[in-house]
Amino acid sequence: MYSQNQQNTITINYSNINRIEVLKKIETASSFKFYFQDEWIDKNILISGNFENTNIQDVLSKVFADTELNFFIDKNKIILTKNSVIYDKVSTTKNSNAPVFFQQYDSLQKKQPGSLPSVALIGKEAVDSDIDFYTLSGHITDLKNQKPLADIRVKVKNTDITAVTNAEGFYSLKIPTGLSTIEVESILYNNASRKIMIYSNGTLDFTIIEKINQLDEVVVKGKNSQNVRTAITGVTTIEAEGVKTIPLVLGERDILKVALTIPGIKTAGEGSSGFNVRGGKEDQNLMLLDNGTIYNPSHLFGFFSAINPYTINKVDIYKGGIPPEYGGRLSSVFDIVSKNGNTEKFSGEGGIGPVTSNLTASIPIVKEKSSLLVAGRATYSDWILKAIDDENLKNSKASFYDLYAKYTHKINKNNSIEGSGYFSKDNYNITPDSLFTYSNRLISLKWKHSFNEKNNSELNFTNSEYKYSINYSPVNPESFTMKYRINETQGHLKFNSQLGQNHKFVYGITSKLYKINPGELTPGSNSLVDPIQIEQEKGLESAAFFSENYKITEKLLLDVGARYSIYAALGESNQKIYEDGVPKTPSTVVEEKHYNNNEVIKTYSGFEPRVGLRYIFDESLFVKAGFDKNYQYIHLLTNNTTQSPTDTWKLSDINVEPQSGIQYSLGIFKKLDYKDLEISIEGYYKTSKNILDYKVGSQILLNQDLETELLQGDGKAYGIEFLLKKSYGRLNGWIGYTYSRSFIKLDSQFNDEKVNNGDYFPTNFDKPHDVSIVLNYKFTKRYSFSSNFVYQTGRPITYPIGKYYYNGAEYTLYSDRNKFRIPDYYRLDVGLNIEGNHKIKKLAHSFWNISIYNLLGRNNPYSIFFVTQNGEIKAYKTSIFAVPIPTITYNFKF
Repeated sequence: MYSQNQQNTITINYSNINRIEVLKKIETASSFKFYFQDEWIDKNILISGNFENTNIQDVLSKVFADTELNFFIDKNKIILTKNSVIYDKVSTTKNSNAPVFFQQYDSLQKKQPGSLPSVALIGKEAVDSDIDFYTLSGHITDLKNQKPLADIRVKVKNTDITAVTNAEGFYSLKIPTGLSTIEVESILYNNASRKIMIYSNGTLDFTIIEKINQLDEVVVKGKNSQNVRTAITGVTTIEAEGVKTIPLVLGERDILKVALTIPGIKTAGEGSSGFNVRGGKEDQNLMLLDNGTIYNPSHLFGFFSAINPYTINKVDIYKGGIPPEYGGRLSSVFDIVSKNGNTEKFSGEGGIGPVTSNLTASIPIVKEKSSLLVAGRATYSDWILKAIDDENLKNSKASFYDLYAKYTHKINKNNSIEGSGYFSKDNYNITPDSLFTYSNRLISLKWKHSFNEKNNSELNFTNSEYKYSINYSPVNPESFTMKYRINETQGHLKFNSQLGQNHKFVYGITSKLYKINPGELTPGSNSLVDPIQIEQEKGLESAAFFSENYKITEKLLLDVGARYSIYAALGESNQKIYEDGVPKTPSTVVEEKHYNNNEVIKTYSGFEPRVGLRYIFDESLFVKAGFDKNYQYIHLLTNNTTQSPTDTWKLSDINVEPQSGIQYSLGIFKKLDYKDLEISIEGYYKTSKNILDYKVGSQILLNQDLETELLQGDGKAYGIEFLLKKSYGRLNGWIGYTYSRSFIKLDSQFNDEKVNNGDYFPTNFDKPHDVSIVLNYKFTKRYSFSSNFVYQTGRPITYPIGKYYYNGAEYTLYSDRNKFRIPDYYRLDVGLNIEGNHKIKKLAHSFWNISIYNLLGRNNPYSIFFVTQNGEIKAYKTSIFAVPIPTITYNFKF
């Protein structure tokens, strides 16, 4: 016995060498001989050890710690096995699926040349383990672009053990010890399965392929799975690939214009910039690109979106329950997610149209790890103005361009970074003596970190800027240059955690710094104009947020959260204090306080609860309810019907309070068995306070006493939204109808601050009836026909209703504000889509779109204006597109 023990001990020292070198040292220092496969051992991992007369089993246990290797000692032979244990007697493991003999392990590993093993071995088997279940986790990604896939179902075959991947493509399952089959199922992707032998906690990743027959079938993906998975009301996802066939003005693929066909989202008129979501103003929408704010998301007076459509992956629109991680706006969030570059090969796409052309290219930097996406778009639209039969417009010009770049890098399994930059610029002049210029700029940096399978984080830094300038007649004695600028810098830290299968948490902090130059007027050389410099505004808005997604039962899901925001108006500034009990006018100023740089002028704060509830009656019918409250500390100043490039933004301060709003919503969703139809009905009711408006005849541009022209009142809005959608098949599309009302009340104890006697009256964008019908019909895989029909109630307007004389002068008498309406709006667009052949080995794949915008030639009025001629007041209407507009666009992809 003493001799046997001495043979099994060894003395050995090694430092910073790999495990294969360690085994060679053991063989040299003893009579043992090792048997294994070289590829089992990572030669890049170095280890160190010091053993003196130590039992060989203890030495090998230390050497193979933190690996999947086991060992079996047979006299002077040491056989290494990966994952499993070689038994010299019948195993006492309770699970009958566990391998008992080495021969079974060998048979499990038999495979065809070039194929994966028939069984994947997970973890490292322990001798005499009595654990019945282990945790299997992993990620599921798209084979084509390596992006993580959410809402993919993972299950253990012939059991009730299932899981669904989260936004990062992560899943986690409790697997019984031994042999199992893991299945991956999805509507949009090919199914996959894998046999596994699990010995301990481990990971198994899947890479799956998108179903080819889905690529050109889907028009808009309403994310039925997302509707079922979340308790958030009023959320819609639009994917860029699905809108390429919808006919739009001048043939431009525009995902934000397609959003106007979704119930609850409107605009003040054709060619208008900005959105009115569920009765809210244009400034109540948070427009995000890669988490950075875009203040003017439009080109060419609102005809085109300012973001290149070829760089957009999808847009998540929250018009009901806004998640607590978003804040600062009352009505909605447009979260625009850009594409990631291709890490495998050089690729790109582009389009050539009658007004714009664009090109996007994706360049792999480090294969399978990093890529660079670059895009550019420019217009040659001057020919349109020259073709108009109006001498005043023939000499006008309008042009724009935008640039975008995004770099992505996967550092390792747990860390990745993204950086993107965006710039757009518009130039136009309606008269020869003036030039208008406005631009957007955005820089965004993101770091994603995974602590483990159930905890990850995102850190974002963004800086965005919007500015415009007006240059008026350099040779005119009244020449001047006027400038405006708003700059926003934001930091955002978010954590995602999962506690078991039923609790998911999102929490974090965010802070943004606003800097606004409200306007400066600089006279030209020899100009008679006096210079004006409006005092700069600065504010800091911060918030902490938390939400929990709690799966109470299989049918009942609760999403509850809150956001606490605090805002501080900062100096340097001079704030006017007005006398109490009288209207704000320059003559009622009682004091002017000076605040030093970064000194707090005024603070506002608010608690913003968010609650969502979802109940599933069966697999095809479920209901949602929601409640949310929001605060908004920044306001848009405009005296136009719709948002324009020369509008300005103002921060809350001593004299301007922040806006606040509450929304209640309820929705019923039903999936019909017939023809894959989905139907939904959602209703909402909103109230708001401190909505900004203006006195009659107010002057808001370059006004040193701006607060004297402002009014703040209460708002209310309500509506019901209906959507019938068919996402798949030869005929697909959707029908949307919205009945909604939007009102505002401007009341005061002073008559000159009252509007319409202090009663509620319709807002400028109140359009009770809104119908959108978008249909696609595929004749073949290459030819399809698309149509788009829109009907809307005419928006409110104020008319002159008479005239009167006072002190010998004639004055016009106007009706109550927004008492009348312009005529109703309707439009029909059609398009023919022709795809090139679908050969795989081809330099580029092409796509033609031939469309006619406003096929019926409807002369829809955009606005009504009045002119006095020969003592009579006559009304005239302005239309944007009064005739059919045919276009042909060529798109290509390589």
